[in-house]
Amino acid sequence: MTARSPRTLSDINALSAEAFELHFAGVLEHSPRYARVVAQARPFASAEAVARAFATAFDTGSQEEQVALIRAHPDLAGKAALAGELTSESASEQASAGLDRLTPAEYEEFHALNAAYHERFGLPYVVCVRENTKASIFEGARRRLANTPEQERAAALHEIGRIARLRVLDLIQGDER
Repeated sequence: MTARSPRTLSDINALSAEAFELHFAGVLEHSPRYARVVAQARPFASAEAVARAFATAFDTGSQEEQVALIRAHPDLAGKAALAGELTSESASEQASAGLDRLTPAEYEEFHALNAAYHERFGLPYVVCVRENTKASIFEGARRRLANTPEQERAAALHEIGRIARLRVLDLIQGDER
């Protein structure tokens, strides 16, 4: 998913704080500051422990910080995707679910769902696309529009945790995952 090569867990534990931040900068969308926080929690015993540290870092943030993290995510199949302005991680993830190959009608529906999300919640619809199909992504968006704002923030943060976990695992060599 990322252009960075996976590293061993022992290498990751030995990185300087700056190198750790650079390696994990893309785990949370446009939010490398969390990698700085996670670097302070080393050494890690497993890749799952690294992923949990990222989840803890944003779970313990203020509501304003959490909303900012959610808002850092792009709309699915939105303007940034059409303009080629997604992070490499997001572009690859959206492509994995076929969101880069939508029919005109599907693009129109995503545009309407994205607009409804922004109007209702002031947030983008966030889902771990790598764990979903195009159909389940559409269904989830329709269903989650019935959430309360508090439920939707919690759902988005849960999905961000799933996204971050997969991105962390991509950055740690397979035999140590």
